[in-house]
Amino acid sequence: MWLRLIPIAFLVTCLVWKSDAMAGACDEFVARLPGVQMPLCLAAQLQDMQARSVKDRVIWGRDVAGDDAKLRILVIGAIHGDEMSSSSVVFHWIGLAQVPPADMPQAVYWRFIPALNPDGLFAHPSRRVNANGVDLNRNFPTPNWERDARVYWENRTRRDPRRWPGAKPLSEPESRFLLDQITAFKPNLIVSIHAPYGLLDFDGPSVPPSRLGRLYLDQVGIYPGSLGNYAGVHKRVPVVTIELPNANRAPTDAEIHQMWTDLLRWTQDRLGS
Repeated sequence: MWLRLIPIAFLVTCLVWKSDAMAGACDEFVARLPGVQMPLCLAAQLQDMQARSVKDRVIWGRDVAGDDAKLRILVIGAIHGDEMSSSSVVFHWIGLAQVPPADMPQAVYWRFIPALNPDGLFAHPSRRVNANGVDLNRNFPTPNWERDARVYWENRTRRDPRRWPGAKPLSEPESRFLLDQITAFKPNLIVSIHAPYGLLDFDGPSVPPSRLGRLYLDQVGIYPGSLGNYAGVHKRVPVVTIELPNANRAPTDAEIHQMWTDLLRWTQDRLGS
């Protein structure tokens, strides 16, 4: 009898731990993110992605997969920890992904990572870089990184500590985790959400979207070690970079929904089979 009860007791313990861990994570997210309340966070049903930050924080994610979905889209928020609104939008989009429009011709397998840089997000105050002081969006292994990244940092940013690319590419656990996600998940599209420049950027093959909601295309250039450079230019995986207008204030629900609708329309037109 006891042998039969052990697996049940173990399962209950695991479920309670998971519930407590997710509730604890939501406490932190809700306290820090604009426009995110506890019901929205809990409804996201975040999953431990089995990855940890420099300070051993969980990197949370959520998969939402349509039936027989072949189109794979990876959505990332808070690569820079002080761009809180970027993480907020991901939480709202997780909810929208769970109710796909009936007229959507091709199902999508979504993978959402609300906060790639939890150490930066939950620092006091939040900061752009991770706990090692590295700008994760300059830490990806673009061609000639060793030659270009430090030179760019020294000459173009004048050694701005908020843009330090690290001592070598993929020096950080967070950037290594994202590279592993790209390799294993094999996305057809990456959407990277930032703030506060209020525009839309694009790297890689395909015709870029001209607008998402109120954000219009304004391609800002290529940076050594950036995700757009690595995935979009080098690996030929399209990268849509959304720059929200404000890092501390989330867009309205209507704006979030319109960006989502425009993104779906573009993916079906340009990436659908």
